Amino acid sequence: MADIFSKRLSTSPALPAERPGESAWRRALTLPSLPESHRSVPISHSASWFRKVLAFAGPGYLVAVGYMDPGNWATDIGGGSKFGYTLLSVVLISNFLAMFLQALSAKLGIATGRDLAQACRDHYSRRMTIFLWIACELAIAACDLAEVLGSAVALKLLFHIPLLLGVVLTALDVLVVLALQGRGFRLIEAFVVTLIASIALCFAYEIFFARPLWLQAAYGFIPQDEILRNKEMLYIAIGILGATVMPHNLYLHSSIVQTRAFGQSPSEKREALRFAVIDSTVALLFALFINAAILVLGAAAFHTRGLDEVADIAEAYKLLSPVLGAGLASTLFACALLASGQNSTLTGTLAGQIVMEGFIEMRLKPWVRRLMTRSLAILPAILVIAIAGEKKLTALLILSQVVLSFQLPFAVIPLVQFTANRAKMGEFVNSRATTVIAWGVAAAILFFNGELLWLIFKGA
Repeated sequence: MADIFSKRLSTSPALPAERPGESAWRRALTLPSLPESHRSVPISHSASWFRKVLAFAGPGYLVAVGYMDPGNWATDIGGGSKFGYTLLSVVLISNFLAMFLQALSAKLGIATGRDLAQACRDHYSRRMTIFLWIACELAIAACDLAEVLGSAVALKLLFHIPLLLGVVLTALDVLVVLALQGRGFRLIEAFVVTLIASIALCFAYEIFFARPLWLQAAYGFIPQDEILRNKEMLYIAIGILGATVMPHNLYLHSSIVQTRAFGQSPSEKREALRFAVIDSTVALLFALFINAAILVLGAAAFHTRGLDEVADIAEAYKLLSPVLGAGLASTLFACALLASGQNSTLTGTLAGQIVMEGFIEMRLKPWVRRLMTRSLAILPAILVIAIAGEKKLTALLILSQVVLSFQLPFAVIPLVQFTANRAKMGEFVNSRATTVIAWGVAAAILFFNGELLWLIFKGA
């Protein structure tokens, strides 16, 4: 990932002149992304390396939240219970892809002062911009659907609140978002980190009592060609990919790295990029641990005991305590699920605001935007519960993650295109090696999506 940093820096932050085949931004940047939080976190340029690490720590954890939302639970539990440890390799690869793409996203934001949505608006035609905006809104709605269902299930498991009522109650989380946004961006970050730590502790407890087969788990991190041949396994694998590499997180990260008041000289931007990548990489290592822990729990608690069809979160909740012989196992599982849903709510609100402001320059009050987004998620959830019943929730959760995976190219391709363009990035442009890797990542995503469609349509 070292090539993500620029090796040669100009003496001026101005963009260089256009070259044949390249194009700079069509217009000057107007209002910054998230203006209420833009450059609101001070950075002391004379501080020690460790203090700077702490100062830049935060945005990566908001991004990491999207990699451990309730959608991951359905895919990871289902994958672990049905296929054991085999899909751990998909979790590992997905997280490495996420680290790389999030580093590029941070690079775009720091080098250009634009988030990915603004960059798309200032590069593509109006028609293409609207198309990309709609695609991103669909991705956010799919993610929000997973958060709604996950939170509603957790409320039912913990407090016996009917599922339909729980879905409606999730609309009230906008009050939490508003309360935190009004008190500064650092408080949002602290709240998110606290919830992540709580989730990690819950799963550490679960894993301790599950007693996984660690040798088999280690072997599971080695990719198997069976994943590509087995339609069911590939479907879950694509779901894990969609649940891990979130398209709207690329928009989010390119914006929130700009909450730090770093200097604007090339050397100061280079330093800011270095610390931003450290922040996101460390945070995503925590996401890797939690995602792997969920799948390992499904494998150790269910698959090794012959319970191969435990893909339902509520069923997993009921079975955990008696299977593991740990009285708190089920309760902590539900608490972690609720924390995961609330965490994702915060980042979903921010991502929605960034996308709408960036693509179409529509600025709404956060509570209005949140209610709009949450309504798009609540309505299909209510319809599915009312028509198909609660047993279809897990299938809907997994489907939402596959939808996210199919939305990925619409965010990844512009990101790679922009960061490889010298006229846009100046001396922060990707090296050839980084560009080749980035296009390879985009191609791999398209390949896996195409492979899944082929298996579905040929009826394998």
